[in-house]
Amino acid sequence: MSDINLPEYLASSPTGNFFLLAGPCVIEGEKMALEIAEKALEVTSRLNIPYVFKGSYRKANRSRIDSFTGIGDGEALEILRKVRETFGIPVVTDIHTEPEAAMAAEYVDMLQIPAFLCRQTTLLVAAARTGRMVNIKKGQFLSPGAMAHAVRKVRDAGNPQVAVTERGTTFGYQDLIVDYRGIPEMQRNGCPVILDVTHSLQQPNQTVGVTGGRPDMIETVARAGIAVGCDGIFIETHQNPAVAKSDGANMLRLDLLPGLLERLTVLRMAVNEIK
Repeated sequence: MSDINLPEYLASSPTGNFFLLAGPCVIEGEKMALEIAEKALEVTSRLNIPYVFKGSYRKANRSRIDSFTGIGDGEALEILRKVRETFGIPVVTDIHTEPEAAMAAEYVDMLQIPAFLCRQTTLLVAAARTGRMVNIKKGQFLSPGAMAHAVRKVRDAGNPQVAVTERGTTFGYQDLIVDYRGIPEMQRNGCPVILDVTHSLQQPNQTVGVTGGRPDMIETVARAGIAVGCDGIFIETHQNPAVAKSDGANMLRLDLLPGLLERLTVLRMAVNEIK
């Protein structure tokens, strides 16, 4: 697997556009993954948006024991490799334990630390030591300023390639809210800040054991993030969210992605003009 200089790639838009992490919540099969990557790449190439395909090879954090967790680590990781090789784009996946870091690093360009695990020092260090870029999701329970410590753990482990993702803060028991002041505050760490649009619209802790969501607010949250200057956006998307095996309640339907990215690009160009 040839290396991609991911920090340079993410900043490579000739028009100064944001970058995009997008794909399904979890890899459900090869066909769906390749189709999502192809559709996303078509529009991002046209709009000068550096694109990273996102797909979890396994979902460890589920509400119920009978929830879908994946098709098998090896099979899903091979699909991520195929996406990378077929389209020549970087890929990102979640990891949950220290041994997974080295395993997943053989297949992907970026390792993502789930929000609930962002304080796990040994996990952050293990991810850093792979040499892959590390994307740390801000815990729903943490202030933006507290993420400086997570960033420092990765850097102190010898890896300067780090990004931070805002994904909403717990608001009551069953809702999240985005504090957009956190984006410029976390940018003070000298690393890219990503807005996870779709996870910010989750409605967790539902009594039925399945997370709810507000996909009708995806464009609203994304526009606000672009307006305040986030470096990248994160969107989970699926051909048919109603039948997705994970996080379908807050995902964007794939056919809506081009229009959304077109409108966000217009907004980013306007923001760049007034800087």
